[in-house]
Amino acid sequence: MTLAAARAARAPRRAAEPASTPLERLAPAHYEPVRVPREVVRHAAVPDTLAVGQAGKVGLLELCFERRGERTELVGQFQKAPLQVMRPLYYDPCRPDLPIIQVMSTGGGIVQGDRLRIDLRCGPGASVHLTTQAATKVHRMEFDYATQQVAVEAGADSYVEYLPDPTIPFIGSRLYQRTVVTAAPTATVLAGETLYAGRLARGERYDYDVLASDFELRRPDGGLLALDTMRLVPGTAGVAGPAVLAGHDIVSTFYAVTSLAPAAAVADALHRALADSGTLFGVSVLPQDCGAWVRLLTSDPCAASAAVRAAWDAVRRLLTGSPAPVMRKP
Repeated sequence: MTLAAARAARAPRRAAEPASTPLERLAPAHYEPVRVPREVVRHAAVPDTLAVGQAGKVGLLELCFERRGERTELVGQFQKAPLQVMRPLYYDPCRPDLPIIQVMSTGGGIVQGDRLRIDLRCGPGASVHLTTQAATKVHRMEFDYATQQVAVEAGADSYVEYLPDPTIPFIGSRLYQRTVVTAAPTATVLAGETLYAGRLARGERYDYDVLASDFELRRPDGGLLALDTMRLVPGTAGVAGPAVLAGHDIVSTFYAVTSLAPAAAVADALHRALADSGTLFGVSVLPQDCGAWVRLLTSDPCAASAAVRAAWDAVRRLLTGSPAPVMRKP
């Protein structure tokens, strides 16, 4: 990272505020990222099908959760196809207060020109688990690119789990995804991300055009705690070589932001959970001791899934005393 880029990363750059009217939601300033990496934006073009901003190309999802009595309730919701959710489910036997939400796509995946945005707000003392119904498929693109933004706001003493299924880039796909977690000092956020090299069962490996990802951890005043940047461009650099994916097909990252336990204790729990996972991994504490994170590499989808679950379960037990539930998905 250049000095100028490092300075820009440290400067407050929050996700755009959620819109309040239909016109504001459909304005490009709302659904377009404030910045798209040059590796992605160089593919900008006018599609020969539906253009950016037309019906079905802008997917929006806004969810607001608050504590109501003994459990957390969904108190505000807006959705625009292709993004949607069904009603919250409360099937965690150890956390009957915690709603589980699955994000679904009516389009069957991300295609060229898509602009997707998810806003999740969790109020003080509330808890929520947000995941996806299935893996996110990024289809081949001949024109332009696609973006996906996720903004998670965790209020004081709240507990948020954001653990989507893997992202699978098809041959010729181009995607930029930005995740911004804004956590109060007393909030806990467990977030994960898994990226595949392609459709592994079909022999696709690093055949996408570009896969760019930014994960930002901020405080409510906009101050930056951590920035994890990934730029994978198989056509111009060896993304499978040393210091990148090292010949592996899957990279997973798990972040645990919390004040419920010392950062070193969280890191130790992650290390113990993954010691026998059969994956290549590294664990470290986050800046200002606000938690810990782990990145792991493997070529086995089952091993990747099991390792992420082991990390989630270990941190959950440490922080809340309850195990990770068995997820019910189609």
